[in-house]
Amino acid sequence: MLKLLQLKQITIIVTANCSKEKKRVEKTNYQSDLTFDEKVMMAIVRAAENFKRTHSIIFKKYGLSFPQYNILRVLESSDKGQNKISTVGKIMLVPGANMTGLAKRLEKQNFIIRKPDPGDERVTLLAITDKGKNTLKLIEDEKDKAIDIILKEFTKSDKDDLLNKTRKIIKSTTALNKGMVR
Repeated sequence: MLKLLQLKQITIIVTANCSKEKKRVEKTNYQSDLTFDEKVMMAIVRAAENFKRTHSIIFKKYGLSFPQYNILRVLESSDKGQNKISTVGKIMLVPGANMTGLAKRLEKQNFIIRKPDPGDERVTLLAITDKGKNTLKLIEDEKDKAIDIILKEFTKSDKDDLLNKTRKIIKSTTALNKGMVR
């Protein structure tokens, strides 16, 4: 059994060995020196990581990773259930090389079909299959229940406010990233 106890500036980890009832205590002398603004941003990152971890567990039950699920969602929302691989990558903020690998694995599992664009054979189109659509339907209830649990303490007004503020952060970070020299 693992318990985390937070005591002011010291984190104590207690591990109990059930068969011998021995206890081991490890102490760390870490003290956060984050600014308040850094704490705000780190809280957002942690919330996003927890969301991703929770939903990855759900998607794994259906043979999908988090990015693979998102590809299926983008295709499901695209005209005729298909889109250019480059467009899907831009929507998901995934580089082309990574998209190719993700798409190949989805195709191998029959969730999508990769095909050349009839207008330009250099362009690859991704199209969601019936299996992909059906899998999204199977996932929907469990995914929605998890989201309901996460947001249960929030009113509609709270959610609107949070969404608007998060969009402001996305806009600011996007502008900052564009302005940075890489």
